[in-house]
Amino acid sequence: MKINKLLKIVFTGHIDHGKSSLIGRLLYDTNSFPSGKYESIKKICESQGKEFEFAFLLDALEEEQSQGITIDISQIAFKSKNRDYVIIDAPGHKEFLKNMITGAARADAAVLLIDAKEGIREQSNRHIYLLKLLGIKKIIVVINKMDLIEYDFKVFLEIKEKYQEFLKSIDIEPVAYIPVSAKFGDNIAIRSRKIKEYSDKTLLECLDSIKLEKEETNKQLRFCVQDVYKFDERRIIAGRIENGKLSEGDEIVFLPHNQVIKVKTIENWPKIKNSQFAIKGESIGITLSDQIFVERGNIGCRKNEMPFLTDEFEAAVFWLGKKVFETGKKYVLKLATQEISFEVSKIIKIIDSSNLNEINRLESHIEKNETAEIIIK
Repeated sequence: MKINKLLKIVFTGHIDHGKSSLIGRLLYDTNSFPSGKYESIKKICESQGKEFEFAFLLDALEEEQSQGITIDISQIAFKSKNRDYVIIDAPGHKEFLKNMITGAARADAAVLLIDAKEGIREQSNRHIYLLKLLGIKKIIVVINKMDLIEYDFKVFLEIKEKYQEFLKSIDIEPVAYIPVSAKFGDNIAIRSRKIKEYSDKTLLECLDSIKLEKEETNKQLRFCVQDVYKFDERRIIAGRIENGKLSEGDEIVFLPHNQVIKVKTIENWPKIKNSQFAIKGESIGITLSDQIFVERGNIGCRKNEMPFLTDEFEAAVFWLGKKVFETGKKYVLKLATQEISFEVSKIIKIIDSSNLNEINRLESHIEKNETAEIIIK
């Protein structure tokens, strides 16, 4: 009987530290492969005269196979005895950080891999810093490829101690540190007999034990309007509830026009019986008690829960653009369904996300893959 909710988990880490192999092994050890998938990939490997790797099951694109790196985001459904999962395999290469962030942004938790032989690398630090910026707090650090160091537990402890120092500096406390071998299945779903010094949970047990925070429906309502549609005689305001709860009969205000109106009905697709309310994360439609002007980008809230309005705020950013991000230049800020012109009025400081050192630069710009604290106006 499954007692935990669906967990969306992203696997991250430096290139070639074994993310895809680890996921493949996890699926294999729990009999979770689609029928015939394992056998067909193994036959392909044999016909090409190369050793089978579990990563091949996920790196399905021809371009990925030829280059030997994960460049896209693979997602696969997975089930244990205790819960359902969506596993996201994000790329580790520096040039595909945008893809990694896209995957991680949808995750509830993360597994970050470090190669036991290579140790902590640039992307090991950068990825976990990005996970922090994305607000992911439940992180498992896996020290992979223990077989390459002959299962030396002292090396595991040294990496753990060194990484713990870095994580402490950015205020992250991992759920666990686990020594594993994806190639041979040590501590993935089955406890390893080769690492006797480690007596804590396997990776699967650790994943199963992660508890998701309950959605709080008593927080301030924020209903972001996506569009307005006309069905038969109904005028439906479609959007997503980013926070709080919305019920039929509620009186809400649409910003920025400050129009107060009552919610007549909650519309779902497909229609759910007695769907008289909706909560955070749900995309819905609503009809109103009267006809008022509402458009994409407007935000619905309660009169006594109005948001703080400002035209200037401080932000932490990670720049992914090919061109530099500079002060005084016009950009477009996308916030939920709203888009608005802005500029960076000040760069407070620029940070090297691989080591957290501050970058001293006379020019007022941020380069690709740099993190910065800025003021947006």
